[in-house]
Amino acid sequence: MNPIATTVTEAAVPASAVRERQELTAPEKKRGFRYGWYCFIKRVFDIVSSLCALVILSPVILIACFAKWVEDGHAPLYISKRVGKDGKLFRFWKIRTMCPDADKMKQQLIDMGLNEADPPAFKMKNDPRITRVGRFLRKFSIDEIPQLLNVLNGTMSVVGPRPPLPNEVEQYTEVQRHRLDVKGGLLCFWQLRKDRNKLPFDDWCRLDFEYIEKQSIGLDLKIIFVGAWRVLFDHSGE
Repeated sequence: MNPIATTVTEAAVPASAVRERQELTAPEKKRGFRYGWYCFIKRVFDIVSSLCALVILSPVILIACFAKWVEDGHAPLYISKRVGKDGKLFRFWKIRTMCPDADKMKQQLIDMGLNEADPPAFKMKNDPRITRVGRFLRKFSIDEIPQLLNVLNGTMSVVGPRPPLPNEVEQYTEVQRHRLDVKGGLLCFWQLRKDRNKLPFDDWCRLDFEYIEKQSIGLDLKIIFVGAWRVLFDHSGE
């Protein structure tokens, strides 16, 4: 394993945030000129980085969409509703990685007790809904590239808590809803952990809350660096 990436991961995601089992408490909201300046710089970075990435990765998006269409003949893009900052709904873009009736099958899998994540989240290591092409796209996070459109239009950011589904938010406690105090993002603390799919949802929230309280340009760059390394070279969290 790359020692540099390991060091950055440990610095970015303190183990104490997961070891502690104290009651979940809401993060302190940041205000003031300094935070406003940070938000401005972050938005400029989001616009420039997402626009450049979309231009560079457009051939990858086209090839992936074509491969998915050839596989099953259905629309390759999947557009769903997600919950963004302050509970606002927005259109969330992905390249489809599942069979066409995946949404209907999800509840069946939950009823069968096959959800391997802590509710309200849903995860399955060997999800039967994922197609062969979809599994490859997920392995390298190619299916997530269209979310750069969400970053460009301001409904998401490069770094922030992953935006949840509306039915997941309906199950949130009042404290857990503070995940929505900031824009959702492509990368977050939770995704950088090897054991991310084994974390209880409250620990997931703790990591998001820690990010909300410690937001800074330096922290965002650490998360981007480690996140890119994980996507390209380390798939141990799958």
